[in-house]
Amino acid sequence: MSGPVIAFEDVTAAYRDRLALRNVTLSIQPGERVALIGPNGAGKSTLLAVATGLLRPAAGVVRLFGEHVADLDRLAVARRLAVVPGAAGLPFATRVEEVVALGRLPHEDPLRGPRPSDKAAVAAAIERVGVGHLLGRDARELSLGERQLVLIAMAVAQATPVLILDEPTVHLDLRHQVGAMELLADLNERDGTTIVAVLHDLALASHFFPRLVLLDGGRIVADGSPEEVLTAERIRDVFGVDPGFVRLSA
Repeated sequence: MSGPVIAFEDVTAAYRDRLALRNVTLSIQPGERVALIGPNGAGKSTLLAVATGLLRPAAGVVRLFGEHVADLDRLAVARRLAVVPGAAGLPFATRVEEVVALGRLPHEDPLRGPRPSDKAAVAAAIERVGVGHLLGRDARELSLGERQLVLIAMAVAQATPVLILDEPTVHLDLRHQVGAMELLADLNERDGTTIVAVLHDLALASHFFPRLVLLDGGRIVADGSPEEVLTAERIRDVFGVDPGFVRLSA
């Protein structure tokens, strides 16, 4: 397609009676890998909620593949983008493979249920994310890190052109953090999936993402390569720390 996959046009949004985004204009092109960074309360997760249509902006327009998100139903959105939340609870016992299979719901025939192609997509996602050793287990009994990997597998099974992740590494140990980032890079480079992720770890963001969008106070204060965005002055001004304590990827 031509044009951005996601476009924010002068978007202002409130969350819990607090102005969370202020006049944000941002375009994400097909095949990009973009990390949203910034301190707590900067508006990163709100930006994702607006992009997916879960939160309606107070002003401005959000477009998904050129269409107004507000005009799309949930199924239409789910066929265009998959979302991995930062934390998700499961209200009842669900085996790992059943959670991953939820990613196929937007594609299944509502009358016939899962097809062989759906089952193949679930199996491929389980193998690609490396959660096969968890099959048969109740997902509620997994560690938070294991559950996070299962949610990533569910999103991979969804097989959408855009993948959005809110703090995908927050519950993972260092080895699995790097593994998750390598998986996202592979999905982007080999499959052409557009990746948008909220990250707090600046080292991971600068190493694995060619484009960083820095938010502060609900506004975009920098947008570009890691070298352009994460200057010593910005680290000091936005994060309020001595840049010497922040180790970025070389």
